[in-house]
Amino acid sequence: MGKIRVGFGFDVHQLKEHHPFVLGGVDLEHHAGAFGHSDADVLLHAICDALLGAANLRDIGFHFSNTDDRWKGISSLKLLQHVMVLLREKGWEIGNIDAMVCLEAPKINPHIPAMKIHIAAAAGITEDDISIKATTNEKLGFIGREEGVVAYAVCLIEKIAEIRPVL
Repeated sequence: MGKIRVGFGFDVHQLKEHHPFVLGGVDLEHHAGAFGHSDADVLLHAICDALLGAANLRDIGFHFSNTDDRWKGISSLKLLQHVMVLLREKGWEIGNIDAMVCLEAPKINPHIPAMKIHIAAAAGITEDDISIKATTNEKLGFIGREEGVVAYAVCLIEKIAEIRPVL
């Protein structure tokens, strides 16, 4: 067995009225959407953080600063693609991703298959390697009041090749 590592990611974004809501690379119809520097896709941000953490490559804010105009409004699928380049440069591949989104509305279960397609394509893995689940916060707190959305992700990565520096 090769070397394996586990990573954990978390992200939260405020919901704003009449703002686009992108989740897992899918545009959702809703009266409010997640607000942030990029497209504010909390699911992809949590996945990126889990992958970066597992590979000991710091966090999403280090690589994609919210003060850098290069990332303003960018699709988080592009951020995930960039994270995959960083992982592969270090010889890592994804074993699996398990994610949880916590929000009151909209219901995302009908959109999960499309989210898995987008994430799999951006990460270069199969849809079967991705689990996405959803829950509510039972009307409690900022999530229950529909003021924000939260996502959590864990991942397993495996070393596929020993990368040695060129002398």
